[in-house]
Amino acid sequence: MDARTRRVTAALALVVAVLVVGVVAYSLFGVSGHERATVTVADANGTVLGVVNATVADSEAERYRGLSGTASLANGSGVLFVYAGAAERTYVMREMNFPIDMVFVGADGRITRIYHAEPEDPPYRGYTGRAKWVLEVPEGWTTRHGVAAGDRVTVAYGAAAKAESEG
Repeated sequence: MDARTRRVTAALALVVAVLVVGVVAYSLFGVSGHERATVTVADANGTVLGVVNATVADSEAERYRGLSGTASLANGSGVLFVYAGAAERTYVMREMNFPIDMVFVGADGRITRIYHAEPEDPPYRGYTGRAKWVLEVPEGWTTRHGVAAGDRVTVAYGAAAKAESEG
């Protein structure tokens, strides 16, 4: 093997290694890389219906765990499940101690489905909808704020979310 072939082989090996590290980091650390988000829901006229200070669940482990085993969820707070793209998603109330509203949001930012879900024992009912994001909020939040399918959701991550929640 000549010097040129060794350099090309080494360069290819380096590219493959970088790609592998990227894939592993993506699967471990998730889609957004953020811990918090401010989620704002507005109607077709742009009138803000409600704002949620949400914990971000964007890794597979965080999305699986969700609110399981959590004692409660404060009003105005929630969990935002983040995916790389929109797909058919199914959620269950595994090890849940309190009822919640589940808000399925498509890639265009519009709410596709809302469920009012109660804690239950196995076998769990599946709550399904097309979503890039799923927002879980305290039971009745969507009703109290007049939130419905078709309303628009915007998400601000990181520093923007922190500033909005403190303001």
